[in-house]
Formats: sequence, structure tokens, C-alpha cells
Amino acid sequence: MRADIAVHDRPHTRELDLEIAGLDALELDAGRRHSRVRRVWSATWPKLTAIAIAIGLWQVVVWSGWKPEYVLPGPGAVFSQLWDDLLAGDVLEAARLTLRRALWGFALASLVGALIGVLVSRWRILRVAFGSFITGLQTMPSIAWFPLALLLFQRSEGAITFVVVLGAAPAIANGVINGADHVPPLLLRSGRVLGARGLGLYRTVTMPASLPSIIGGFKQGWAFAWRSLMAGELLVIIAGVPSIGFRLQAARDVQDTPGLLGTMIVILVIGILVDSLVFGVAERAVRTRWGLVDPTH
Repeated sequence: MRADIAVHDRPHTRELDLEIAGLDALELDAGRRHSRVRRVWSATWPKLTAIAIAIGLWQVVVWSGWKPEYVLPGPGAVFSQLWDDLLAGDVLEAARLTLRRALWGFALASLVGALIGVLVSRWRILRVAFGSFITGLQTMPSIAWFPLALLLFQRSEGAITFVVVLGAAPAIANGVINGADHVPPLLLRSGRVLGARGLGLYRTVTMPASLPSIIGGFKQGWAFAWRSLMAGELLVIIAGVPSIGFRLQAARDVQDTPGLLGTMIVILVIGILVDSLVFGVAERAVRTRWGLVDPTH
């Protein structure tokens, strides 16, 4: 009799289990959405607060009368002119050109820097020969390369790309080298025990374990590339190419301080967006994968 009741009730039990599983899935999905929104907000509000504080301090300095308003205008005048320039499309066109230069130069620097970093980290003789030389190149100000760049490439895109690559590649190479230096020896021994040797060991053990430092090197390389590019666009003015650097120089020549500050804000915003949306996401993904951060927070 009990077996008959159990058999008779089994379909109802199965339906109940399915309903409960569906409710659990809905709750889990809602929890994930809530957690995602909370993470986005927790990453956004400190930046918004910092921006508000910076604008407030800027306005206080203007109110103090330290400089005349035609020399140091307030946030209202600067953002008003920047908005007009955005609507006209001039700033967006200049930003598009500058970003194209930045991406091309950074791509070349990434290729050169990563290749040098792999070679130097793999062979000790190259480390002894070129390790300090790479660090020395990284410490050189990008502005120091421009006289040579102008002699080699004249006032052309090549001169700007040359300086961007030399500014960024050493930082990327050092990121790869430092990452390989800090791989725990236990991981390398374990890889050898499992049969990995030579390039196979480097590809399957050293490179994955070096990813946090490699991403840090690429992030630093981008910062050097962006700074070098801004210096290049100020020094290498190409006719008919209205880049962000060209706008900075033009605004200074005609003493258009609101336009000058507005262009500087565009440079700052681009830097913040690239750091947050590209390198910030990559760093968090790697740190989460390596168990260095709680993915639920």
C-alpha cells in the first residue's frame, strides 16, 4: 500500500521539485543582478565623488580671485564651451584622430615590448646584457626623443609613432620580465615534473603565472604611450591634422583658456575611461581567476 502511494505521489513530487528549482533559479538570478549593480555602483561613486570635489576646489580657487577669470575661468564657462565644441563635432574628430594614433603606437609598442620581454626573461645572457638598458630607456623622458625623431622622420606621423613606441615598449618589456621573475619556483618544478620543458614550460606555466605583472606592464605602457603622444602632438604639428594636441596649441596661441582647459578635460576623461574599461576590467578578471579578490564583492 505504501509503495502504491509513493508511486502515485511521485509525479506530484517531481513537479514540486521543478517548481522549487525554478524559484531558486529566479532568486539566484535576481541576486546576481543585484550584486552586479552593486559592484558597478561601488566602482562608480568614488570616481564621481572625486570629480565633484575637484570641480568644487576649482570653483573655490576661481572665487578666491587668485587669477583673473580670463586667465583661469570657472567650471561653468569651460564646460559650456566644451559642450558647444562637442555639438560642433570638432572635439570628437580630434579625439578620434588622437586615439587612432595612440592605438597604432601602443599596438606596435606592445609587440616590440612583449617580444623583448620574452627573450630577455628566457635567456640569462640577454638579461645580463640588456636588463638595465631597458630600465634606463624606461626612465628617459619622452620629450628627449623628439629631436632625434624630427631628424629621422621630419614633421610626420612617423616621428610621433617613433616616440610613442620608445616611450611605451620598455615599460611593457619590464612588465613581462618582472612577471617571469616572480613566478614561484614550486610552479616551475611542478611543470617540469609534468613534462613541460623549454618553450612549453614558458607557455603553460610561466606566462599564465606572470599575467598580473604583464597586465600591469601593459597598463604602465599605455600611460607612457598616452603621455608621449600628447607631447608629440604639441611638438609635431602637421598641417590639416586637427588632433587634440593641435587644439591645445591653437587654444594657447589665441589665449582661449576655456578651450584649452576643455581639451585638457577631454584628455583626462579618455585616460580614465581606458584605465577603467580596459585595464581595470582585465586586472579584476585576472585577480579573480587567481583568487586574489572575492568575485562577490
